[in-house]
Amino acid sequence: MRRAAEVWPLRPTVRYARTLAEALRAETIGGVIMLLATVAALVWANVSYDSYEALRTTTVGPSGLHLDMELYKWAQNGLLTVFFFVAGLEVKEEFVHGELANLRKAALPIIAAISGMVVPAIVYLAVSWGEENAAKGWAIPTATDIAFALAVLAVTASAMPAALRAFLLTCAVVDDLGAITIIAIFYTDHLDVVMLLVGAALLAAYGLLQRRRVRSLWILLPLAVLAWYFVEVSGVHATVAGVALGLLTRVTADGDEESSPAELADHYVRPFSAGFAVPVFAFLSAGVRLDGNSLSMIFSDRVVLGVMAGLVIGKFLGVFGGSWLSVRLGMARLSEELRWRDMAAVSLLGGIGFTVSLLIGDLAFGADQSRATAVTTGILAASLVASVLAAVLLHVRVRRRRNGLDDV
Repeated sequence: MRRAAEVWPLRPTVRYARTLAEALRAETIGGVIMLLATVAALVWANVSYDSYEALRTTTVGPSGLHLDMELYKWAQNGLLTVFFFVAGLEVKEEFVHGELANLRKAALPIIAAISGMVVPAIVYLAVSWGEENAAKGWAIPTATDIAFALAVLAVTASAMPAALRAFLLTCAVVDDLGAITIIAIFYTDHLDVVMLLVGAALLAAYGLLQRRRVRSLWILLPLAVLAWYFVEVSGVHATVAGVALGLLTRVTADGDEESSPAELADHYVRPFSAGFAVPVFAFLSAGVRLDGNSLSMIFSDRVVLGVMAGLVIGKFLGVFGGSWLSVRLGMARLSEELRWRDMAAVSLLGGIGFTVSLLIGDLAFGADQSRATAVTTGILAASLVASVLAAVLLHVRVRRRRNGLDDV
């Protein structure tokens, strides 16, 4: 006998609802700060590009440890590791206590997220086909920036059902897991196996200490930093260490604990990640000159067009199409508080790539400065277009709901 499809969203536990609310607040505020940092970078770069470029390419760090990196590289490999640590905590929380604890019941956001990564990549490859080295950038439009997306949702449609925010956050968790997997597999140029094995051993030791209920930061923090270092010098992108540490952190509290280590880490680290780490990365990555030459490349370089089409069109088709498909196949059902036009609006928010898209763009085309700059401009433009389209549709949906016309 065929089992009935689960209604999504599921009824959250009190613990998960509390964690979700805290995450939404921090990411929404972080999105606003990141927007300000992006605007500041664009203004500085267009007033005095030489001084902006001199800042972001300033080299700091001990060369003997192979950590003499430019500031923007420190932002990518250091600060974004904190961002992906929080992402790892989110993934672990979702799989143990959240919407992903039962994969069959979470079919809607899982299928939407996976489709929301596959379809943009296909759109990108179709548009950029034939351009030199275009294949390197296939993963750029697969990412969604949850902070920006939640900020747009909060500012334009705070009255919309909380289920929409839960759907967006759950999709983003799956999206982040896919992004870090892509970075680890497809964007590792060289590999020092010995260093990687040492890093893996340190990560295993961290996980073992978590299982043994070791709580001392004086032990766990140095171990985490060492694991980051060895993964970094191995050639695998250091953000992989961040998400691995998050996944290895214990999310279940013992009887004598008010909060689990993951809850405590999320409580203290997420504000730093959302309010400082990601905005600084945005500031050091988003400063591009918006002159006639750079803007013309948006419409003449099919790689950039592919990135924009992948984010604005591919993400919408992927997320919305995946959601519709999961319901059409009987794998899930929308709750009574959601409408398909609501899902369409939130699917447009998936086109806000930004943070991870900028990272992958630099990994793909960093050696070609002119194309890397054009791709960055394309990501910013696509994220802006997706934000405006989503904001307009969300505003319409809020107005129709208030007027009692939300049955369509």
